[in-house]
Amino acid sequence: MDKNKLSDLFNKVKDGEVSVDDAVDRLKGLPFDDLGFAKVDNHRNLRQGYPEVVFCQSKTVEQVVAICENIAQKGNNVLATRATPKMYEAVKGKLSKAKYNKMARVITIENEKVRVDKGYIAVVTGGTSDMAVAEEAAETAIALGNEVRTVYDAGVAGIHRLFANLETIQGARVVIAVAGMEGALASVVGGLVDKPVIAVPTSVGYGANFNGLSALLTMLNSCSSGVSVVNIDNGFGAGYLASMINRM
Repeated sequence: MDKNKLSDLFNKVKDGEVSVDDAVDRLKGLPFDDLGFAKVDNHRNLRQGYPEVVFCQSKTVEQVVAICENIAQKGNNVLATRATPKMYEAVKGKLSKAKYNKMARVITIENEKVRVDKGYIAVVTGGTSDMAVAEEAAETAIALGNEVRTVYDAGVAGIHRLFANLETIQGARVVIAVAGMEGALASVVGGLVDKPVIAVPTSVGYGANFNGLSALLTMLNSCSSGVSVVNIDNGFGAGYLASMINRM
């Protein structure tokens, strides 16, 4: 329940449209609902402006369905990351509005329109192999109400591909740069724009890439100003942070 819904409920009680007992019943789930295996944080919307996001990895199908149902029943939007097709089918069976991005492994349910009208977020990848992480970032940002424009497979090995898309990249309010291997993309993009750049190292690469560690260290040591870094393969974290910046 967000601030507007809470205010609306209090006004309805004041005007006699909703009884005190009914209002108490609606509010009893605050600050959280205890499902036994999970405590769904219903204050998240009040504190941060968006409901709790479901991290599906290592959860059972039944747990994912129950949490998504709990969030959706309150009229909130649902964003569930690292979800398998089996999880999606089970959620879709209970919540018909559910949509699934298979590459991103993200389930979304839109119960109310959320729109950020201040500009768009650009998501850029070094290679096609980085697209799964990039799609997670893009789906997250879209679910949070942002316009997203993508530039895929534009890494430094063929830097003319990046330059061909400079207008799109430089026109964004925030840029998410997703790359594996040595992770040089973030530094190059950071040197070309006057907007915040969120670097996302991916685990894509050969042995000495160390499952993304080399890209992470490159991005942390970027010589370009205005580059911040999230964890390896953390497209969700990048999309969420980009949305917070875009809303400011």
